[in-house]
Formats: sequence, C-alpha cells, structure tokens
Amino acid sequence: MTTDTLTITTQQVQESRISQLDYNNIEFGKIFSDHMLVADYKNDAWQAPQILPYGNMSLSPATSAIHYGQAIFEGMKAYRSADGDILLFRPYDNYKRLNVSAERMCIPQLPEDIFMQGLEQLLRLDAAWVPPTEGSALYIRPFMFATDDFIGVRPSSNYRFTIFSCPVGAYYNAPLRVAIETNYVRSADGGAGYAKAAGNYGAALYPARQMQQKGYHQLIWTDAKEHKYIEESGTMNVMFVIDGVLVTPAVSSTILSGITRDSVLTLARDLGYKVEERRVSVEEVVEAHRAGKLQEAFGTGTAATIAQIATIHYNGEDLELPPFEGRDISNSVAAELDKIKTGQAPDPYNWVYKINL
Repeated sequence: MTTDTLTITTQQVQESRISQLDYNNIEFGKIFSDHMLVADYKNDAWQAPQILPYGNMSLSPATSAIHYGQAIFEGMKAYRSADGDILLFRPYDNYKRLNVSAERMCIPQLPEDIFMQGLEQLLRLDAAWVPPTEGSALYIRPFMFATDDFIGVRPSSNYRFTIFSCPVGAYYNAPLRVAIETNYVRSADGGAGYAKAAGNYGAALYPARQMQQKGYHQLIWTDAKEHKYIEESGTMNVMFVIDGVLVTPAVSSTILSGITRDSVLTLARDLGYKVEERRVSVEEVVEAHRAGKLQEAFGTGTAATIAQIATIHYNGEDLELPPFEGRDISNSVAAELDKIKTGQAPDPYNWVYKINL
C-alpha cells in the first residue's frame, strides 16, 4: 500500500457536464465524467501525473500503439453506499493485473502511487458522478498505450497512462444467448490471452458479429488446438453448475485471471458450495444438458458482474437452460457480492476500498 503522498496537479473544468446525466436512465459507456488522470512515460521515467478536464488527446498519425498494438487496459467500478461513501472494489488487484499485462506487452511497470493516489484524487474530484441508484456504478477505465511517433516494429520509448470514468447501469438487460465457437480462436498457448491487451478484443469482434447476426449475443471460446475445451464467454470468464457443482475453466496463459471470477469462486466456497477449477470440455457441458444436470451457466466480469446464460448453441442445436430465477448458486453469490460491494454486508476479504471525501 502506498504511504508517500504524490503531488498531482489539477486543472478543473469550468462547468460540470453532470446535468446531462439522468441517474434513472444510464446507458453503458455513453457519457463520461468531468476529469481524467494523465501520466506520461518519457526519458526512461514516469513523469508527474496530472488531472485534466476530460477531452480529446492530440496524437501523431505515426503513434506506434495505433500501428503495432502496444495498448492495455483495466476495468473496475466504484459504488455509492447507503451512507453516501464511495467504495472501490479490489483496486489493488486491478493495479497488479495492469502491470502483468504491461510486462507481456513490453510496457514499463506503472508505480503504485500513480495508480492508487491518482485514482483516489480523481474520484474525490468527480464524486458526484458515482450514481446513487440501485444497480448502477461508476465504471473506471485505466489504460496505457505506446506514444512514439515512429514507424518501426519495436517497443516504444514513450507511453501514456490515463484513467477516465463513466456512470453505468446494467451491461446486459436480459439473459444471454451464446454460441460455442469451433473455428475462430480468442487466444493460443504462448500468446497474450491472459493479458488485457487491446488486440485480444479487436480480433474477437468479427466472429462475434457473425453469430450476433444469427441472433446470439456472444460466443463461448474454445481452445485453439482442438476446440474441445471451453475457455471464456465473450469478454467474460464462464462458469457452469453441473449436478450441484460449480465448475469453471482453470486460468492459464489463454484465459484472463478475472477479479470478478475470483470473487465469485471465493464467495461460492464460503457459502458452502462445491467448486472445481479444471478443464471443462464442450462434450461434458452438452452431455450434462442432455442428462438434465446442467443447472446454471453464466459469465463473470467487471461490466456485467454475473451475466446469466439462457441458451447455448452448439452444432446446430440450441440448448435451453433452466429459468435464471431459480438458479441457486449464481443468484446467491451475486446477491452477496453486491452487498459487499455497496457496503451492505461485512467485508471479511478486505476487498472494498473506501474513498475519503
């Protein structure tokens, strides 16, 4: 945990845009808070961070991130408690994972004080943007990218780290229809699938759109070698309840180590449910459905938290799952997780970080 106070210069907006925000009708990712944190890396060192009005950046057409993909990001949320406090959920884990991604993408490690103190000062300044309405939050996007104006395939010498935020409601408004992908791959062994690298998401758009045109929301990705084993669902980790056991693919070099994933598994175990982290085959899931033992399926991630899956398409067949209202494990875990995040229940895991206003 950081102890020394970092000097962060602040340039405040002349007039807030918060009047544009309707707390009862928040579209995900459409309206942004007033300020952003910016810190540049140059001359082999991170420079003093600044808080600036949210706005466009001026970039050279030769900016190397645009051409060669040195760009990473994180996603996290802040919540408003009943007492009016602002509560961050597991920010240190986001910070650590950002630097794991940075290492994989040959980006300099970000100091903890820039991340944590910058984030805290930014949220104090934009505190009014954290929605008080149930089911809403302030989505926070830290990201880093290469800024050399140079055309040549090599690691950049200069980088920019930025945090901005946007108030959000639900990411998915209904249970998902997903399709098991057996042609395209999200990640292969030895690749960057475990990192939150921008290119991972860009490469997934085309196969996802193909299935969306057929009426499905997202894909279930399978392994790159045989397409026999399930890895992730869309941009989320994926979990199944088979005959009363919560089963999920173990994290690997091809699967993102999700913070929500870890939180769900921890809570499920502590609530007394049996949990298995292991290889999960497509055949196992299909056979479980045929035997009437596939009781639940859902994705986990920062944006959606828990996204219920209603239908799994495989080999020309739609496998319909039981109604999500009766899903014991995912609903119990989701309710408990929501209470911890918003300060309505004790936090024995030290997950919640309170912002002092």
